[in-house]
Amino acid sequence: MTMQYKRSTIAASAARGLILAGTLSCYGVSAAVVGGTDQAATLARIRDGAMNGKWAWKHLAALTDTIGPRLSGSPQLSAAIAQVAEAMRSLGAQVTLQPVKVPHWERGAELAELIEYPGRPPGLTQRLHLTALGSSAATPAEGLSTHVIVVHDFNELTARSGEVRGDIVLFDEHFDQRLADNGDSSDAYSQAVLYRRSGPSSAAALGAVAALVRSVGGAIYRLPHTGSTDWEDPQRAIPAAALAAEDADLVARLAAAGPVTLKLLLTPRTLPDADSNNVIADWPGFEKPGEYVIVSGHLDSWDLGTGATDDGVGVIAAAAVIEVLKRLDLHPRRTIRFIAWTNEENGGRGNQAYCDSVCKKIGTQAAAIESDDGAGRALGVNAAVTKESLAALQPVMDALAAIGATALSRHDGELGSDIRPLQFAGVPGFSPRVDTRHYFDYHHTAADTLDKVEPQNLNSQVATMAVLTYYLAELPDPLPRFRISE
Repeated sequence: MTMQYKRSTIAASAARGLILAGTLSCYGVSAAVVGGTDQAATLARIRDGAMNGKWAWKHLAALTDTIGPRLSGSPQLSAAIAQVAEAMRSLGAQVTLQPVKVPHWERGAELAELIEYPGRPPGLTQRLHLTALGSSAATPAEGLSTHVIVVHDFNELTARSGEVRGDIVLFDEHFDQRLADNGDSSDAYSQAVLYRRSGPSSAAALGAVAALVRSVGGAIYRLPHTGSTDWEDPQRAIPAAALAAEDADLVARLAAAGPVTLKLLLTPRTLPDADSNNVIADWPGFEKPGEYVIVSGHLDSWDLGTGATDDGVGVIAAAAVIEVLKRLDLHPRRTIRFIAWTNEENGGRGNQAYCDSVCKKIGTQAAAIESDDGAGRALGVNAAVTKESLAALQPVMDALAAIGATALSRHDGELGSDIRPLQFAGVPGFSPRVDTRHYFDYHHTAADTLDKVEPQNLNSQVATMAVLTYYLAELPDPLPRFRISE
């Protein structure tokens, strides 16, 4: 670096500091606190402490290797709640187990087989790879065998509504891998997941006896991706499952040539609601202990894999924020509240229970952070805040620049399904922005296991949330309220 460049860089930094100070003063944030040397040094210590930590990897391995899948209502989720609560107590945090009643659905047997199709040699059948969707009904004990109607969108379903009664509908909506490859995986997921969530109910309303959806995720490995589906009337649920993308292609090709008959056997069952808990762990603030900055992830997972990327990484990285602060002996002004949410995957009961418990004192909730975007490297911060508030976050971005987490992106919508109710109540929301290009290769599949997690990527998420959480908890005044749109 030349001396001339150094001088120009210093001058530019000083100019940015003056602009930042003027912007912050408009809504009462002290530039001395936000941009001061001591603050910058502390944020750098937090960042480096997180990047050099081993606690998160150790506890993620314990969660996934010793407990495994953690579906709501399962003994595994209860064990995970106890494990995480004890880990937080060992850090000296004040732990509360918040009771929540959660759905209890069990998968059972799953089988799909093509028994009639154009060109089938006599006596041959073909097994398909599929998995039941959460809250699916069961087939008869002997299974059911009927024709498959392949549709590509809801418009085609409506156009062919007269053919549906008594048959199986397959929604063959493709996950747009090009979007995912270019960093827009959330858009690709949002477009395709509509058919998993609403397709079975739409097919049931037209008299279908079962519904299949093309798996929402990368079309590789022949893996079926599970997930929840919604019923307008739970009493009228039909058997519903996700086909591996390659098998959806197979059925679509055969159906284009002539009638296809499929045998389907699913034996899930819905049991009475079960007792569960949100794990809440407080790291008390020294000046405003009754105000809270939430850092969180969800503890439940689907039952096919071990929930390492969804959301073991997120919940353990959030927990590790408190471990980093304990190791560095740091307590900010406000209380940092870690939450391990229960029942994110198939009900959202945990977030609603928490929101109900604080709704009458929502002003005590200063900010909410959630990590639930997989195990990729942290790239920066997503913020659902007022436009004017973005400038206040510059010290966070300055501290994270050393690990390449430089992107700051403002949003008007939710940044996590569990903090969504808080955001609707006006609480500023945040999430770490991470590399999700390959997240949906494994999402909700048997391949969601610990080997998909790189320890330094995990630490980069810890660092991003730790710096952001501490900074928000240290502000003299919280950021302005910001109510998200639908």
